Formats: sequence, C-alpha cells, structure tokens
Amino acid sequence: MSRRKSFTSDHDMFRTSVHRFIAERIMPFHAQWEEDGRVPRELWREAGAAGILCPNIPEEYGGGGGDFLYTAVVIEEIATALATGVTGFTTHSDIVANYLLHLGTEEQKKAWLPGMATGEVVGSIAMTEPSAGSDLKAIRTTALPDGDEYIVNGQKTFITNGFHADRVLLVAKTDPAAGARGISLFWVDTTLPGFSRGKLLDKLGQRAQDTAELFFSDMRIPADCMLGEPNKGFSYLMGELVRERLMIALRCAAALEAALEWTISYTKERQAFGKALIENQHIRFKLADIKALTCATRAFVDRCLEEFMAGDLDADGAAMAKLWASEATSAIDDLLQMYGGYGYMREYPIARALTDVRPNRIYGGSSEIMRELIARAL
Repeated sequence: MSRRKSFTSDHDMFRTSVHRFIAERIMPFHAQWEEDGRVPRELWREAGAAGILCPNIPEEYGGGGGDFLYTAVVIEEIATALATGVTGFTTHSDIVANYLLHLGTEEQKKAWLPGMATGEVVGSIAMTEPSAGSDLKAIRTTALPDGDEYIVNGQKTFITNGFHADRVLLVAKTDPAAGARGISLFWVDTTLPGFSRGKLLDKLGQRAQDTAELFFSDMRIPADCMLGEPNKGFSYLMGELVRERLMIALRCAAALEAALEWTISYTKERQAFGKALIENQHIRFKLADIKALTCATRAFVDRCLEEFMAGDLDADGAAMAKLWASEATSAIDDLLQMYGGYGYMREYPIARALTDVRPNRIYGGSSEIMRELIARAL
C-alpha cells in the first residue's frame, strides 16, 4: 500500500510490525484454525505482547497510547492478509475496549483495560439476538433490578469472540416497556452462574473466527457492572457506530485492493488459448473497471478517515462509507470468475475472500439500514 498522507513514519513502522506478526504467527496456521473453528487462546496473549491489541487505548490503562490510525493499520493488515480468524482482535480492542474507556468508571477501566491490552482478558459485545439484528430496539434480553443486583435472562447470537470471551459487553433492556429508551449496557463476567455458551456456529466464511450463541438464565450480576447510566444504552451504541462503521469501510477497502492485486497477478501468469488471460480484452477491461472502483473506494474511505481524525465525520458520512465500501466488495465475485474452477478452491485466497468479506454488507448495520439512514438525511 502506497503512503497515504494521514499516516506518519511511526504508523508505517507499526504496520511493518503488524504485517510481520500476521505473516509469521497467523497465516501459516490459519487453515488449521479454520478447521478448528477458532484460533488458540495463546494467540491473544502473543498479540498483546506484540502491541497489536488496544493500540489506541491510553498508556495509563495499559494500551499503546496511539491514535485511531494505529487501529486502522491493524484492520487493514488483517484484511489484506485475509486473516479473518483474528478480526475479533479489533472488535475486542477498538469497539469493546472503547466502550469501557468512554463509559467505565475509573475503577472499571483500571481493573480491565490492562488485561485486554495484554490479551489476558478477551472481550466481546453481545447485541444481536435471533429476532433482533439491525433493529436493535427489538432486543428481548432483560436485566431487571433486584436489590443490588440485576437478573439477566435472554439469548444472543452471532457473537464475535463468543467462545473465548472472559467479559461480555451486554446490551439488555432494563425497562422493557420503554423500547429504545429502556436499554442499558453491562460489563458481564462470563464465569458467573447462569451464563452459558452454545456451540461454535457453522458459518459460510470467517471459519476461524470464534462465533457463538450466548445464553443468560437467571444470571445475577452486580449492579456496579453497568456501564454508563441506566436506560442510556441505545444512545451510547449509536454514538459508537460512527467509529465501527468506519472500521468496516477500512476493512472492505483493503480487502478489495488485495483481491484485485491477487487477480491481476494471476491473469498475467495464467495462460489460455496461447496467451495470458490479461491479454483478453474483456478481462483487461473488467480489471480496469474494478481498479477504478477500488481507487474510488480508497479515496472516499480515506477522506472519511481524515474527517474522523478531525472529529468531523458524522453518522451520515459513516453510513455512506460503510455502504459504499462494503457494496464495492461485490466486485470480488467478478474477480473470482477470472480464476475459472480454481477460484472455487479454498486454497486460493480469492475463494475465501468471496465468503469472508461478504458479511461486511450485513454487520454493523446492513446495507439496507445504511440506505435508510442516508435517506433520512436527504
């Protein structure tokens, strides 16, 4: 990736370090982890020691103390390598840890953020339910007060890091009759009675990423597990979605660039009818179209990144970035076509890209929801 003006030489050095870690400690074993359905727990501690976890959490809480561009580096390097088994690193470091940083008490931050930075503590966020995805206010999981505790009942699904999680940022209704105004956030200990995990989910792609269902049955949690104020959870979630959607856009832009690069190389090497595939005008023109799309995606996403760094990216802009970049990755299907039958073999990264990049159009708010949000601002 060529130098982009937002990134300094320090960011570039960090990128080299992250790239090396992924190449040496992840990719040689990734195929086996896809068979296992999860990465080994020890990898989290290795990533913590390498400074990959919580890179922009302040140093006083054990983090790297960097800006969001360090987060962008980790996102992009994981996406470029198609190391989808560790996409949960950024969920843990740059979504869950930020809720704790922004909403937690000083005691909560000092108790948990250092362990998240070292990988000793794995965090996940539990929003989605079997009957509630993008429509978050429809969640049914409840956390009802009982003295100095809350009693939690409900079910969550599609939870990234669900298998390994030591703590779960739980989204639950504390006032079920109030809809979106009755949602609160809790920092939940998964060792407490009443918590259980379902089996690892059998996903189409991202097979090395541990994704699970979580169950809460009369689980009693201390009242001081709440993050922020009661019944303010929905507004907290909406506030963090700008960051999350930009992260998805960055991931998609990098993945599309990588897929295009692989395919250009392949079409130059692969011979058909006595000449390289790229000498076929149809293929050459299709690659030209996708290159233009890829460059436009990068330009737009980087512009949104600059706005975010300046504190100017709003919800509308983040929704557009997420919509554009995730939909742009549909071009991966056209790239796969150029490989013929080999494109359907998972030993070729283009095959895994088709399935592993696809969920970006769903999570973080589906493309349909992004269009609705953008339309409301017209």
